[in-house]
Amino acid sequence: MKPLQNIDALIIGGGHNGLVCAFYLAKAGLNVSVYEKRAIVGGAAVTEEFHPGFKNSVASYTVSLLNPKIIEEMSLKEYGLRIVKRPISNFLPINDSSYLKLGGGLEKTQQEFNKFSAKDAARLPEYYDRIEAVADVLRDLSVKTPPNPKQGIKAAIEFALQLWPIAIKGNQVHRDVYNLFTKSARSFLDSWFENEHIKAAFGFDSIVGNYASPDTPGSAYVLLHHVFGEVDGEKGAWGHAIGGMGAITQAMQQACINLGVNIYTNSAVNKVIVSNGTATGIQLENGETIKAKKIISNLNPKLLYKQMISEEELEPEFNRSMDGYKCGSGTFRMNVALSELPDFTALPGKKIGEHHQSGIVIAPTLDYMDQAYIDAKSHGWSKKPIVEMLIPSTMDDTLAPDGKHVASLFCQQFSPSLPDGKSWTDHRLAAADTIIETINKHAPNFKDSILGMMILSPTDLEEKFGLIDGDIMHGQMTLDQMWAARPLLNYGNYRGPLKSLYMCGSGTHPGGGVTGLPGKNAAREILKDK
Repeated sequence: MKPLQNIDALIIGGGHNGLVCAFYLAKAGLNVSVYEKRAIVGGAAVTEEFHPGFKNSVASYTVSLLNPKIIEEMSLKEYGLRIVKRPISNFLPINDSSYLKLGGGLEKTQQEFNKFSAKDAARLPEYYDRIEAVADVLRDLSVKTPPNPKQGIKAAIEFALQLWPIAIKGNQVHRDVYNLFTKSARSFLDSWFENEHIKAAFGFDSIVGNYASPDTPGSAYVLLHHVFGEVDGEKGAWGHAIGGMGAITQAMQQACINLGVNIYTNSAVNKVIVSNGTATGIQLENGETIKAKKIISNLNPKLLYKQMISEEELEPEFNRSMDGYKCGSGTFRMNVALSELPDFTALPGKKIGEHHQSGIVIAPTLDYMDQAYIDAKSHGWSKKPIVEMLIPSTMDDTLAPDGKHVASLFCQQFSPSLPDGKSWTDHRLAAADTIIETINKHAPNFKDSILGMMILSPTDLEEKFGLIDGDIMHGQMTLDQMWAARPLLNYGNYRGPLKSLYMCGSGTHPGGGVTGLPGKNAAREILKDK
């Protein structure tokens, strides 16, 4: 179908935030078109066959942060979306005879903690209450547009209004917010717990998609970012979308199409056309140009501003600041087809157990996580990497043949660029072998059960999904790249430095993860300007 030229809003990138943005704009009556490079929409939230008969969520792999209002307003469940909760959150194999389970209710988790520390088990209810109070603050901020300092008094008023809910919470919440936004994960968790494995169970969230140590100041915030989600009203819960993450974005696509959104796949955008300081259209890779009143990018900001817009069209200070925008989440992803379930020495059995249906985290201590980061900085990756394995086929029989399984391996820390001029193209197999051997030490049948796999190094993630330096968050989630400074100060309100140019991806507030909120928030601002 020939692209339309009377387009109100043109969105570059058909990832989940782009689809969410398209939906709300179309719902308001705008003529919307989406241009996607790949043959399918969804960005990193897609389901693909990676080995004959085996399919999986090949990049993004689990559900919690997707905003419930978006699920409701886009009628995603009516379009077939079904999410099932994990029976427990995480399972940490520690050694051949010891493990720790997290989740499944307060009492169940306290029973697990009692194996290691009665003091820590007793402290758990207060910890949950305090974390939840701060998570509520984050949930409230996540649906609001950050103030733009350029707007002077108006920005000051917005700043005050957005922080007022924190101000009235009381001194205890003030201290917890301050600690979580400034401290390292280790420093924060040390103030609560004494057992190293219990601290690791919570500390893992601080390095998910975060190329940093749990000792890095600010890493406590990343821990918080991963707990503000919910599944079917249960705050902090994690789940699986039946059919994989692609079920979410396929439902979103249908919601958009039903509102008249035009979606073009296999349509890579080569550049943004700029005229007299205004974004007026795009040029496709095939040379075709399309004009539109509003140009909205769902891409990593660095991809947009360093590859699709000429530096001459932007202010020198903006170019300099964007040069300093930090990307690289230290992530290595694998999808594995299995002939049988892993048989853990700490908890034997090949029949489906609740630990097989959880996040299986190989990172028994904060020291282990810290060393993995140190090794990645020095050598590219650690001989003892951090691995989270999910086996979604234990809850979803659409993904693998009967009796077989698929596993998602989410691995940290792997340097975005290898030292000494080495290339991930040459070393991806060696890194994959290290990951497999790491799992095999805890489940000795794992290596022999592998039937096939997909390997996604940081370079592969960039080439396949447009994730600069393999950054799954579209930019590091550090405090200097959050809220009103995401991606840059003065551009945290979803508006770009050119007229009629907007941003709606994870490189904007509230950041990474499959939340849909950057897309929804951006649509609200675009409609205000209309």
